[in-house]
Amino acid sequence: MNPKVFVFIAVLALVGILGGIIVVGPTLVVGGIGNDTTNQNVETLPPITIELVDIEVLKISERSATIQVEFEIFNPNPRAVIVQTMDYQLFETTFSNYEQLDGGTIGSRPEGMVEFGSNYYTLLGNNSIVLKDKITIPNTQNGDELWNALKTNTASYRISGTVYYNLSSMTSGQENTLDYEFFK
Repeated sequence: MNPKVFVFIAVLALVGILGGIIVVGPTLVVGGIGNDTTNQNVETLPPITIELVDIEVLKISERSATIQVEFEIFNPNPRAVIVQTMDYQLFETTFSNYEQLDGGTIGSRPEGMVEFGSNYYTLLGNNSIVLKDKITIPNTQNGDELWNALKTNTASYRISGTVYYNLSSMTSGQENTLDYEFFK
């Protein structure tokens, strides 16, 4: 018998098996202990909390100003939380409430299957972590009012952003977000 017929039958059987898995797979329900397949025992965990610790002008010259922002993130859960990134936007409200002064990101989000050297933070249960970031703002000579407020430490700030975190690990569970806004 011709070997091409055997190859054709093997390919046809493989396509049939894969087609059956695709059609039946999503509707297949695997039972747990007993016959109850509902998730009545799934508890909802409280989200992490975030507080603005400080916004401080570290150094100021005629050319630039260096500002440090400092946040404290608290995990009220008994399990560990992985904080991936914390995005923020900084506004000086006496100068302009709508024009962003600067912003940044603390941490990094994983890309692809495995990322070596990831910059994320593991926050153990019932603990907190302080995250800091320094930003440098150039003096554009357009805002003497802004620069004087930074020099005399009388600036009023609004800072807002989003924290991205997982409740268990990078590979299991869903990504959670927490939006925040603070005034100082």
